Amino acid sequence: MPGAPSHPSEAVRNSSRLGLDSNAKLIPLLKHTKRMVSSWGNEIYTWKAPIMNPAFFAYGALAIAIVCEVIGTSFLMKSEQFTKLVPTLFMALFYAGSFFFLSQALKMLPLGVAYAIWGGLGIVLTALIGVFVFRQTLDPAAIIGIGMIVGGVVVVNVFSNAVPH
Repeated sequence: MPGAPSHPSEAVRNSSRLGLDSNAKLIPLLKHTKRMVSSWGNEIYTWKAPIMNPAFFAYGALAIAIVCEVIGTSFLMKSEQFTKLVPTLFMALFYAGSFFFLSQALKMLPLGVAYAIWGGLGIVLTALIGVFVFRQTLDPAAIIGIGMIVGGVVVVNVFSNAVPH
């Protein structure tokens, strides 16, 4: 038959020219591999999808949650007990964002671990904001206590089997 492909691989290479793309669909091949297949079952194209490590996503969401919480707490200070509208609105917005991203982190991380990291690093960063932005002072007991919080977060992340590594 004139113009017919002599081998199935030739049909794959010529599939777009033959007009098969309009009826093609994606079929999962392996966990992160997809292939384009025509309605006749001819493979048109195969590619590897980018792999997103779930733990990387969870810790990224947790980091965003911590940053939002610290910014929200800074606006809480600026709101002057909710008497200033704009800082109060920003505080609410950043706290809502913090809880949203914390909830995303909880898809992968255990609640107790995620909350310990979120709360512990939030305390440390908020204390640093207090010192450097609001010109507050920390006494030696506060510094030791904050150091213990950092130590606890490190122990949970490095030595705990409850945390995905």
